[in-house]
Amino acid sequence: MTITRKKLGALAAAAALSLTIAGCAAGSETTTPEPVAPTEETTGEASAAVDCVIGMVQINQTAAFFTEMNRGAEQAAAEVGCELTIANANNDSSKQANDIENFITQGVTGLIVVAIDVNGVLPGVQAAMAAGIKVIAVDAKLEDGNYDTFVGVDNENAGAQIGQWVVDNGYADGTYGVVGARNSFIQNLREDSFRAVVDAAGAEFTQSVSGDNVQEQAATAATDLLTAQPGLDFIYTTGEPATVGVVAGLGPNSDTKVIGWDLTSEVIAGLDSSTVIAVVQQDPFTEGIEAVKEIFALLGGAAPQGFIDVPIDIVTVDNVDPYREIFPSAG
Repeated sequence: MTITRKKLGALAAAAALSLTIAGCAAGSETTTPEPVAPTEETTGEASAAVDCVIGMVQINQTAAFFTEMNRGAEQAAAEVGCELTIANANNDSSKQANDIENFITQGVTGLIVVAIDVNGVLPGVQAAMAAGIKVIAVDAKLEDGNYDTFVGVDNENAGAQIGQWVVDNGYADGTYGVVGARNSFIQNLREDSFRAVVDAAGAEFTQSVSGDNVQEQAATAATDLLTAQPGLDFIYTTGEPATVGVVAGLGPNSDTKVIGWDLTSEVIAGLDSSTVIAVVQQDPFTEGIEAVKEIFALLGGAAPQGFIDVPIDIVTVDNVDPYREIFPSAG
C-alpha cells in the first residue's frame, strides 16, 4: 500500500496520544493516491522556500512499529509543509529497491529508507545521493557514506543492554533459544550482541530459528524450537513479529519466558500473565518525526546531524502501564 501525507487536522488527535510512546519489526496491495498539497495551515514562511518532496520506503504496513513510524512522519510532514509518499515493500527487498528507483524517477528531493536488506538498497541509495537527493536511514543503519543522517537505535548496544538486564535479574543461569529474522541485518545484530553478553555470564544457548519478520512464520518457528528444545527457560525474540508469534505459541502463564523486542497489546497481555518478562521498546513515532524534520532542515541548508539517537526503554510489568493506552487490548 502506498500512503500519502494526511492533513494535519486528521492527525492531531492521534499525535497527542502517540507522543508518549517509547516504543520494532510484515502487507496489502499497492495503490497510489494523489499527494496532498501543503496548505496555508500546514506551511510557514520558512517552508515556502523549501521544495520538500519526500519518498519513504517502508518494510511493511502491518507491524505496529512501522505504522507508528509512518504516523510520526506524516505528522511532521504536515507541520513543516513537506509532501510525503510512503511505499510499502511488504517485506520484499526487491520491491523496496524498485520503490527507491521509482522515487528517484519521480524527482523527490528527500528519501527516507527503512531498509529490509541494508546491502540491497545501496545501489538505489547511491543513485539518489548522486542525484542530489537527501537520504535519511531509519531503524537500519546503512554503510557509512550512503546516507546523510541515521535516525534510530544503536541496535548492537541495545541488544547488549537487554542481555545485561537478563544477567542482572538472574535469568542467565538457564537454557534459552532465539526466534529472530535472518533476513534482517539489524535483528541479527540484536541477536549477536545479546548472546555475547548472556553466554559470557553462563546462559546455555540451544538453537536459533528464523521467522523472517512475519508473525505467522515466527509462531511456527517458535513451535518448532520448543519441539526440538523442550523445557527452555526463556526465548529471546528480536522483533515485533517474533515476539507476538512466540507469545501466541506459548500462551499465558508459560514456564518458558519471553525476553524480546517491541510491545503490542498481545505482548502486554503476555507481561500481565507472566509469560513475557522484559521487552525492549523503541520509539518509532519519534523516529518518523525526526527523519522528516532532518530532511526539511537539510533542504534548507543545514549540515547533516549524522546520527539522531532515539533511546530505548526496557519494559517490564512494573513500568508497562503508560503503554496500555497506546496499545489497547482488542478485548
